[in-house]
Amino acid sequence: MPEESDRLEQAIRVLKEPAQIDSGLDRRVMAEIESVPLPGAWPHRFWMTLDWLKRGRPVRVSPLGGLAFTVGIAILVLFGREWMTPQEPGAPLATTAQGSVVQFVIVAPAASGVSLVGDFNDWSSAATPMRRVGGNGVWEVTVPLDAGRYRYAFLVDGSTWLRDPSAPPTLDDEFGRPGSVVTIGEL
Repeated sequence: MPEESDRLEQAIRVLKEPAQIDSGLDRRVMAEIESVPLPGAWPHRFWMTLDWLKRGRPVRVSPLGGLAFTVGIAILVLFGREWMTPQEPGAPLATTAQGSVVQFVIVAPAASGVSLVGDFNDWSSAATPMRRVGGNGVWEVTVPLDAGRYRYAFLVDGSTWLRDPSAPPTLDDEFGRPGSVVTIGEL
C-alpha cells in the first residue's frame, strides 16, 4: 500500500502546480459560446444588439413645438377614434332626426347579383339591389332606416340566403332561412 500512497501524493503535487494558460483562451472560449445557437434565444440576442435604443438621448423642443405637439395629441384623443375606427357593415353612416343611413356590405365573389331583403322592404328581392364595388366580389348598398330593430338577409342570385357575417349571430327565421338583425337608435 505504500506504493499507492506515493502515487497519490505525486498526483496531488502535480495538481497543486499552477497551470500555464494561453492568454487568448478566454477570448476563444467566449467566441465559441456565442456562436452556439440556443433554442428560443434569438429574440434576446436581437434586443441585446439594439442596446443603443435604450440609451437616453437629449431631446430639445421649442415652446412652440411643444404646444403644436400637445395640440396634435389632443386632437387625436378627441377625434381620432372616429377617424381611425373602420365603419362596420350594418352600422349607421349618419344619423338624422328620423333615423340613420346604414351601409350593408357582403363579399360574394361568384355572385352575379345580390339583393338586400328585410323587414324594411317587405322582403322584396327587387326593392334593394346591391351594387358590385370593384372587381373583388364586394357588394354594397346604403339604406335610410328609421329608429327600430330590423331583420335582414342577403339574397344571392335570387336563391341563396346569407346572414351578415359582420352582424351578431341570430336564430334562423320561422322558415329556416338564415338572417341578421340591425338595431337603429335606442329601443
